[in-house]
Amino acid sequence: MSLLKKSMIGGVLLLLLLGALAGGALFAVNNYMQSPLAALDESATLMVNDGDTLYGVADRLAGAGLLEWPQVFVAWGRYSGFAARIQAGEYELEPGMTPAGVLLQLVDGRVKLYSFTILEGWTLKEILLSMAEHPAITLTIDPQDIPADVVLEDELTADTPAEGWFYPETYHIPRNTTDKALLRQASKLMLEQLAAAWDSREDGLPLNSPYEMLTLASIVERETAVDAERDQVAGVFIRRLRKGMRLQTDPTVIYGIGDAYDGNITRRHLTTDTPYNTYTRYGLPPTPIGMASAASLRAAGHPDDGSSLYFVASPAGDGSHVFSDTLIQHNRAVQEYLAALRRARQSGNQ
Repeated sequence: MSLLKKSMIGGVLLLLLLGALAGGALFAVNNYMQSPLAALDESATLMVNDGDTLYGVADRLAGAGLLEWPQVFVAWGRYSGFAARIQAGEYELEPGMTPAGVLLQLVDGRVKLYSFTILEGWTLKEILLSMAEHPAITLTIDPQDIPADVVLEDELTADTPAEGWFYPETYHIPRNTTDKALLRQASKLMLEQLAAAWDSREDGLPLNSPYEMLTLASIVERETAVDAERDQVAGVFIRRLRKGMRLQTDPTVIYGIGDAYDGNITRRHLTTDTPYNTYTRYGLPPTPIGMASAASLRAAGHPDDGSSLYFVASPAGDGSHVFSDTLIQHNRAVQEYLAALRRARQSGNQ
Protein backbone atom coordinates (compact mmCIF):
# COMPACT_ATOMS: atom_id res chain seq x y z
CA MET A 1 0.00 0.00 0.00
CA SER A 2 1.36 3.39 -0.94
CA LEU A 3 2.22 6.01 1.63
CA LEU A 4 -0.49 8.27 0.16
CA LYS A 5 -3.19 5.64 0.64
CA LYS A 6 -2.03 4.97 4.18
CA SER A 7 -2.22 8.71 4.94
CA MET A 8 -5.73 8.99 3.50
CA ILE A 9 -6.95 5.99 5.49
CA GLY A 10 -5.37 7.42 8.63
CA GLY A 11 -7.06 10.76 8.05
CA VAL A 12 -10.43 9.14 7.58
CA LEU A 13 -9.98 7.11 10.75
CA LEU A 14 -9.01 10.27 12.65
CA LEU A 15 -12.10 12.09 11.39
CA LEU A 16 -14.28 9.16 12.35
CA LEU A 17 -12.70 9.10 15.80
CA LEU A 18 -13.18 12.84 16.25
CA GLY A 19 -16.77 12.52 15.05
CA ALA A 20 -17.40 9.73 17.47
CA LEU A 21 -15.90 11.74 20.28
CA ALA A 22 -17.96 14.79 19.31
CA GLY A 23 -21.08 12.69 19.04
CA GLY A 24 -20.39 11.14 22.39
CA ALA A 25 -19.80 14.55 23.94
CA LEU A 26 -23.03 15.89 22.42
CA PHE A 27 -24.90 12.88 23.73
CA ALA A 28 -23.42 13.42 27.20
CA VAL A 29 -24.32 17.12 27.18
CA ASN A 30 -27.86 16.44 26.00
CA ASN A 31 -28.25 13.67 28.56
CA TYR A 32 -27.09 16.01 31.33
CA MET A 33 -29.39 18.84 30.29
CA GLN A 34 -32.38 16.47 30.24
CA SER A 35 -31.61 14.82 33.60
CA PRO A 36 -33.14 16.01 36.92
CA LEU A 37 -31.25 18.67 38.85
CA ALA A 38 -28.90 17.31 41.45
CA ALA A 39 -29.92 17.35 45.13
CA LEU A 40 -33.33 18.97 44.50
CA ASP A 41 -35.48 16.97 46.91
CA GLU A 42 -37.95 19.79 47.64
CA SER A 43 -39.02 23.09 46.13
CA ALA A 44 -36.37 25.79 46.00
CA THR A 45 -36.50 29.47 45.08
CA LEU A 46 -34.24 31.13 42.52
CA MET A 47 -34.05 34.92 42.31
CA VAL A 48 -32.97 36.43 39.01
CA ASN A 49 -32.38 40.16 39.28
CA ASP A 50 -32.33 42.77 36.54
CA GLY A 51 -28.92 42.64 34.86
CA ASP A 52 -28.11 39.09 35.94
CA THR A 53 -26.29 37.00 33.33
CA LEU A 54 -26.82 33.31 32.67
CA TYR A 55 -23.29 32.73 33.96
CA GLY A 56 -24.19 34.37 37.28
CA VAL A 57 -27.39 32.32 37.53
CA ALA A 58 -25.47 29.11 36.80
CA ASP A 59 -22.89 30.04 39.43
CA ARG A 60 -25.63 30.47 42.08
CA LEU A 61 -27.25 27.17 41.14
CA ALA A 62 -23.88 25.43 41.34
CA GLY A 63 -23.20 27.07 44.72
CA ALA A 64 -26.50 25.66 45.97
CA GLY A 65 -25.45 22.21 44.81
CA LEU A 66 -28.08 22.04 42.07
CA LEU A 67 -25.83 22.21 39.00
CA GLU A 68 -22.90 19.82 38.62
CA TRP A 69 -21.76 21.25 35.28
CA PRO A 70 -22.52 25.00 35.26
CA GLN A 71 -20.24 25.49 32.24
CA VAL A 72 -22.36 23.07 30.22
CA PHE A 73 -25.53 24.91 31.34
CA VAL A 74 -24.09 28.24 30.16
CA ALA A 75 -22.75 26.77 26.89
CA TRP A 76 -26.16 25.23 26.16
CA GLY A 77 -27.80 28.59 26.78
CA ARG A 78 -25.42 30.39 24.46
CA TYR A 79 -25.65 27.76 21.73
CA SER A 80 -29.47 27.83 21.84
CA GLY A 81 -29.62 31.63 21.90
CA PHE A 82 -31.44 31.60 25.26
CA ALA A 83 -28.62 33.13 27.31
CA ALA A 84 -29.56 36.72 26.41
CA ARG A 85 -33.30 36.13 26.85
CA ILE A 86 -33.61 35.18 30.52
CA GLN A 87 -36.06 37.31 32.47
CA ALA A 88 -35.78 38.74 35.97
CA GLY A 89 -38.08 37.44 38.67
CA GLU A 90 -38.55 34.89 41.41
CA TYR A 91 -38.69 31.31 40.17
CA GLU A 92 -39.78 28.16 41.95
CA LEU A 93 -37.74 25.06 41.14
CA GLU A 94 -39.54 21.77 41.68
CA PRO A 95 -38.08 18.28 42.19
CA GLY A 96 -37.66 16.52 38.85
CA MET A 97 -36.86 19.70 36.91
CA THR A 98 -33.97 19.47 34.44
CA PRO A 99 -31.34 22.10 33.59
CA ALA A 100 -33.00 22.50 30.18
CA GLY A 101 -36.36 22.96 31.91
CA VAL A 102 -34.94 25.61 34.23
CA LEU A 103 -33.51 27.49 31.26
CA LEU A 104 -36.86 27.44 29.44
CA GLN A 105 -38.59 28.65 32.61
CA LEU A 106 -36.23 31.63 32.83
CA VAL A 107 -36.72 32.47 29.14
CA ASP A 108 -40.54 32.17 29.34
CA GLY A 109 -40.64 34.26 32.52
CA ARG A 110 -42.74 31.68 34.37
CA VAL A 111 -42.17 33.31 37.74
CA LYS A 112 -43.51 32.15 41.09
CA LEU A 113 -47.01 33.49 41.73
CA TYR A 114 -48.60 34.35 45.06
CA SER A 115 -52.32 34.49 45.75
CA PHE A 116 -54.11 37.49 47.24
CA THR A 117 -57.83 37.43 47.91
CA ILE A 118 -60.12 40.44 48.11
CA LEU A 119 -63.04 39.27 50.23
CA GLU A 120 -66.65 40.12 49.44
CA GLY A 121 -67.80 43.12 51.42
CA TRP A 122 -64.32 44.40 52.25
CA THR A 123 -63.73 48.15 52.22
CA LEU A 124 -60.75 49.69 50.42
CA LYS A 125 -59.06 50.25 53.76
CA GLU A 126 -59.45 46.58 54.66
CA ILE A 127 -57.93 45.62 51.30
CA LEU A 128 -54.91 47.86 51.86
CA LEU A 129 -54.40 46.62 55.42
CA SER A 130 -54.37 43.05 54.13
CA MET A 131 -51.97 44.03 51.34
CA ALA A 132 -49.60 45.53 53.92
CA GLU A 133 -49.20 42.07 55.50
CA HIS A 134 -48.64 40.25 52.20
CA PRO A 135 -45.02 39.17 51.49
CA ALA A 136 -45.21 39.70 47.72
CA ILE A 137 -46.94 43.11 47.60
CA THR A 138 -45.08 46.41 47.67
CA LEU A 139 -47.20 48.96 49.53
CA THR A 140 -47.19 52.52 48.19
CA ILE A 141 -50.52 53.67 49.68
CA ASP A 142 -50.89 54.31 53.41
CA PRO A 143 -54.03 52.43 54.59
CA GLN A 144 -54.51 55.12 57.23
CA ASP A 145 -54.26 57.97 54.71
CA ILE A 146 -55.75 56.85 51.40
CA PRO A 147 -55.32 59.57 48.74
CA ALA A 148 -58.38 60.73 46.87
CA ASP A 149 -56.71 59.96 43.53
CA VAL A 150 -55.86 56.32 44.30
CA VAL A 151 -55.16 54.63 40.98
CA LEU A 152 -58.14 53.02 39.27
CA GLU A 153 -58.70 51.56 35.84
CA ASP A 154 -58.26 54.19 33.11
CA GLU A 155 -61.98 54.35 32.35
CA LEU A 156 -62.60 55.84 35.82
CA THR A 157 -61.82 59.52 36.27
CA ALA A 158 -59.45 60.72 38.97
CA ASP A 159 -62.29 62.25 40.97
CA THR A 160 -64.30 59.00 41.10
CA PRO A 161 -64.56 57.83 44.73
CA ALA A 162 -62.46 54.67 44.96
CA GLU A 163 -64.66 52.73 47.37
CA GLY A 164 -66.43 49.75 45.85
CA TRP A 165 -64.46 49.57 42.60
CA PHE A 166 -62.29 46.50 43.34
CA TYR A 167 -63.74 43.13 42.44
CA PRO A 168 -63.61 40.49 45.18
CA GLU A 169 -61.57 37.65 43.74
CA THR A 170 -58.34 35.69 44.25
CA TYR A 171 -55.54 37.27 42.24
CA HIS A 172 -52.24 35.57 41.36
CA ILE A 173 -49.30 37.96 41.38
CA PRO A 174 -45.50 37.85 41.20
CA ARG A 175 -43.31 39.17 44.00
CA ASN A 176 -42.89 42.97 44.12
CA THR A 177 -46.32 43.66 42.65
CA THR A 178 -47.38 47.11 43.86
CA ASP A 179 -50.68 47.73 45.58
CA LYS A 180 -51.59 50.17 42.80
CA ALA A 181 -50.96 47.57 40.08
CA LEU A 182 -53.17 45.04 41.86
CA LEU A 183 -55.90 47.61 42.49
CA ARG A 184 -55.85 48.53 38.82
CA GLN A 185 -56.33 44.87 37.91
CA ALA A 186 -59.18 44.52 40.40
CA SER A 187 -60.93 47.69 39.21
CA LYS A 188 -60.72 46.53 35.60
CA LEU A 189 -62.48 43.31 36.56
CA MET A 190 -65.12 45.18 38.57
CA LEU A 191 -65.83 47.44 35.60
CA GLU A 192 -66.42 44.37 33.43
CA GLN A 193 -68.69 42.71 35.99
CA LEU A 194 -70.68 45.88 36.61
CA ALA A 195 -71.14 46.55 32.90
CA ALA A 196 -72.48 43.02 32.41
CA ALA A 197 -74.85 43.36 35.37
CA TRP A 198 -76.10 46.78 34.19
CA ASP A 199 -76.69 45.60 30.64
CA SER A 200 -78.72 42.59 31.81
CA ARG A 201 -80.76 44.41 34.48
CA GLU A 202 -84.54 44.36 34.59
CA ASP A 203 -86.44 47.27 33.12
CA GLY A 204 -87.96 49.92 35.36
CA LEU A 205 -85.57 49.77 38.30
CA PRO A 206 -85.20 53.02 40.28
CA LEU A 207 -81.46 53.05 39.53
CA ASN A 208 -80.18 55.86 37.33
CA SER A 209 -76.65 54.62 36.61
CA PRO A 210 -74.28 51.67 36.96
CA TYR A 211 -72.75 53.50 39.91
CA GLU A 212 -76.08 53.42 41.77
CA MET A 213 -76.33 49.70 41.01
CA LEU A 214 -72.83 49.23 42.44
CA THR A 215 -73.82 51.16 45.56
CA LEU A 216 -76.96 49.09 46.08
CA ALA A 217 -75.05 45.85 45.46
CA SER A 218 -72.50 46.82 48.11
CA ILE A 219 -75.33 47.21 50.65
CA VAL A 220 -76.80 43.84 49.69
CA GLU A 221 -73.34 42.34 50.14
CA ARG A 222 -73.01 43.67 53.67
CA GLU A 223 -76.55 42.76 54.65
CA THR A 224 -76.43 39.03 53.88
CA ALA A 225 -74.00 36.25 53.09
CA VAL A 226 -76.81 33.84 52.21
CA ASP A 227 -76.88 33.53 48.44
CA ALA A 228 -80.49 32.38 48.35
CA GLU A 229 -81.79 35.63 49.87
CA ARG A 230 -79.70 38.26 48.12
CA ASP A 231 -82.48 38.99 45.63
CA GLN A 232 -84.95 39.26 48.53
CA VAL A 233 -82.76 41.83 50.29
CA ALA A 234 -82.35 43.74 47.02
CA GLY A 235 -86.11 43.57 46.51
CA VAL A 236 -86.76 45.21 49.89
CA PHE A 237 -84.46 48.12 49.06
CA ILE A 238 -85.81 48.54 45.52
CA ARG A 239 -89.39 48.70 46.83
CA ARG A 240 -88.37 51.21 49.51
CA LEU A 241 -86.70 53.40 46.86
CA ARG A 242 -89.84 53.27 44.74
CA LYS A 243 -92.05 54.21 47.69
CA GLY A 244 -89.76 57.03 48.83
CA MET A 245 -89.00 55.25 52.11
CA ARG A 246 -85.65 55.51 53.88
CA LEU A 247 -83.52 52.41 53.38
CA GLN A 248 -82.75 52.17 57.12
CA THR A 249 -79.87 49.74 56.73
CA ASP A 250 -77.31 49.38 59.52
CA PRO A 251 -74.24 48.66 57.33
CA THR A 252 -74.38 52.14 55.79
CA VAL A 253 -74.57 53.71 59.27
CA ILE A 254 -71.57 51.64 60.39
CA TYR A 255 -69.62 52.71 57.32
CA GLY A 256 -70.38 56.35 58.14
CA ILE A 257 -69.15 55.89 61.71
CA GLY A 258 -65.78 54.76 60.38
CA ASP A 259 -62.97 53.94 62.80
CA ALA A 260 -65.09 55.06 65.74
CA TYR A 261 -67.31 51.99 65.34
CA ASP A 262 -66.58 49.52 68.17
CA GLY A 263 -68.81 46.67 67.05
CA ASN A 264 -71.94 47.92 68.81
CA ILE A 265 -74.47 50.07 66.96
CA THR A 266 -76.55 52.25 69.27
CA ARG A 267 -79.63 54.44 69.03
CA ARG A 268 -77.33 57.46 69.07
CA HIS A 269 -75.60 56.12 65.97
CA LEU A 270 -78.95 55.69 64.22
CA THR A 271 -80.05 59.25 64.98
CA THR A 272 -76.74 61.04 64.31
CA ASP A 273 -76.79 62.33 60.75
CA THR A 274 -73.95 61.48 58.36
CA PRO A 275 -73.99 61.20 54.55
CA TYR A 276 -74.24 57.42 55.05
CA ASN A 277 -76.99 57.37 57.68
CA THR A 278 -79.93 55.85 55.79
CA TYR A 279 -82.10 56.27 58.90
CA THR A 280 -81.84 60.06 58.64
CA ARG A 281 -81.49 60.44 54.85
CA TYR A 282 -83.49 59.24 51.86
CA GLY A 283 -82.11 57.37 48.89
CA LEU A 284 -78.81 55.60 48.40
CA PRO A 285 -75.65 56.69 50.22
CA PRO A 286 -73.17 58.78 48.20
CA THR A 287 -70.77 55.89 47.48
CA PRO A 288 -70.62 52.12 47.79
CA ILE A 289 -69.76 50.85 51.27
CA GLY A 290 -67.62 47.89 50.22
CA MET A 291 -66.82 45.43 47.46
CA ALA A 292 -69.80 43.67 45.90
CA SER A 293 -69.68 40.15 44.51
CA ALA A 294 -71.13 39.11 41.17
CA ALA A 295 -74.05 37.54 43.08
CA SER A 296 -74.89 40.86 44.74
CA LEU A 297 -74.55 42.74 41.44
CA ARG A 298 -76.98 40.31 39.83
CA ALA A 299 -79.38 40.68 42.76
CA ALA A 300 -79.33 44.46 42.44
CA GLY A 301 -80.30 44.11 38.78
CA HIS A 302 -82.81 41.29 39.37
CA PRO A 303 -84.51 41.86 42.73
CA ASP A 304 -87.31 39.55 43.74
CA ASP A 305 -90.83 40.76 42.94
CA GLY A 306 -92.28 40.08 46.38
CA SER A 307 -93.95 42.57 48.69
CA SER A 308 -91.73 42.62 51.79
CA LEU A 309 -90.47 45.98 53.01
CA TYR A 310 -88.61 44.89 56.14
CA PHE A 311 -86.20 42.19 57.30
CA VAL A 312 -84.37 41.27 60.48
CA ALA A 313 -81.91 38.55 61.45
CA SER A 314 -83.52 35.15 61.99
CA PRO A 315 -83.77 33.77 65.55
CA ALA A 316 -82.20 30.59 64.14
CA GLY A 317 -78.82 32.34 64.20
CA ASP A 318 -77.79 30.87 60.85
CA GLY A 319 -77.17 34.19 59.10
CA SER A 320 -80.54 34.21 57.36
CA HIS A 321 -83.31 36.79 57.77
CA VAL A 322 -87.04 37.02 58.40
CA PHE A 323 -88.82 39.16 55.81
CA SER A 324 -92.05 41.06 56.56
CA ASP A 325 -94.60 43.00 54.52
CA THR A 326 -95.81 45.26 57.32
CA LEU A 327 -94.28 47.10 60.24
CA ILE A 328 -96.44 45.11 62.68
CA GLN A 329 -95.07 41.83 61.31
CA HIS A 330 -91.56 43.24 61.36
CA ASN A 331 -91.80 44.38 64.99
CA ARG A 332 -92.98 40.91 65.95
CA ALA A 333 -90.00 39.36 64.13
CA VAL A 334 -87.66 41.78 65.88
CA GLN A 335 -89.05 40.75 69.29
CA GLU A 336 -88.60 37.09 68.44
CA TYR A 337 -85.01 37.75 67.44
CA LEU A 338 -84.29 39.68 70.66
CA ALA A 339 -85.87 36.91 72.72
CA ALA A 340 -83.60 34.37 71.01
CA LEU A 341 -80.59 36.54 71.87
CA ARG A 342 -81.63 36.70 75.54
CA ARG A 343 -82.04 32.93 75.67
CA ALA A 344 -78.62 32.45 74.11
CA ARG A 345 -77.02 34.78 76.67
CA GLN A 346 -78.74 33.06 79.58
CA SER A 347 -77.66 29.67 78.29
CA GLY A 348 -74.08 30.89 77.98
CA ASN A 349 -74.06 32.19 81.56
CA GLN A 350 -75.21 28.90 83.05
